[in-house]
Amino acid sequence: MHLAHIAEGNADRPELVHGDARMTTPFVARQYSPRVQDYLSSTVHRQCADLDQIEVALKQTPAARLLDLSCGGGHPSHHAAPLVSEVVACELTASILDTVQATATAHGLTNVSVQQAPAEALPFDDASFDMVIARHTTHHWRQCEVGLREARRVLKPDGRAIFIDMIAPNDALLDICLQTLELLHDISHVRNYIMAKWTAALAAAGFAIDSLTPRKLLLHVDDWVARTRTSAAHIHAIGSLQLAGSDEVRRHFAIADDGSFTLDTLTLAAQAA
Repeated sequence: MHLAHIAEGNADRPELVHGDARMTTPFVARQYSPRVQDYLSSTVHRQCADLDQIEVALKQTPAARLLDLSCGGGHPSHHAAPLVSEVVACELTASILDTVQATATAHGLTNVSVQQAPAEALPFDDASFDMVIARHTTHHWRQCEVGLREARRVLKPDGRAIFIDMIAPNDALLDICLQTLELLHDISHVRNYIMAKWTAALAAAGFAIDSLTPRKLLLHVDDWVARTRTSAAHIHAIGSLQLAGSDEVRRHFAIADDGSFTLDTLTLAAQAA
């Protein structure tokens, strides 16, 4: 389905057009509360090679206690639970945590618990987890460096971490196009970071990087905008930006005729330095 048709379908939903754009923690929670089931069922979030990489890492070096930081739909929690003694799914949106807990219970995963908190202010003791996972979430953090320091603080001295997110291109034109598309798509978006920013920020937070695994992520535009219930006005703007983009932009993001496109992702495996 082309973006124009998707926008028409959302045009009669005024709550999707006129939103509170304040980038506050309560705002982010309000943004995601109605979208819990969308993220739980999202193919992009529940079926991806990075989840397999997490499982392989846990099988190679078992962890007793794992923190799923800013857990979203809880897919890492549910994948990791059979391989660890305890999983704590942490998220600032209460309704998301309710769904994560209910899903775990429905699948007989009795070792999953939840905790409401922002990534930048974790209510856990120092050195209380063997592994920390943050998947497709840091681009929503208002203070990325603070969140990474908190992740390191709660990690044991011999602990490991896996960070997964979309990464921005180094080129300024491509970067601003990506950030604009992301913000139009989801007004709680803060920033996708370039790889150099990621590696520097992790080092500054006290991590030593073990491996970097780049991947490509195809986003089907109809699913992409439906998942966040993107407003009709923003859908039109996304389509206009894609159509007006230079050949370089269209090639880099592999923009298809229906608006679907491809982003770069990065899985960073690290350990406490």
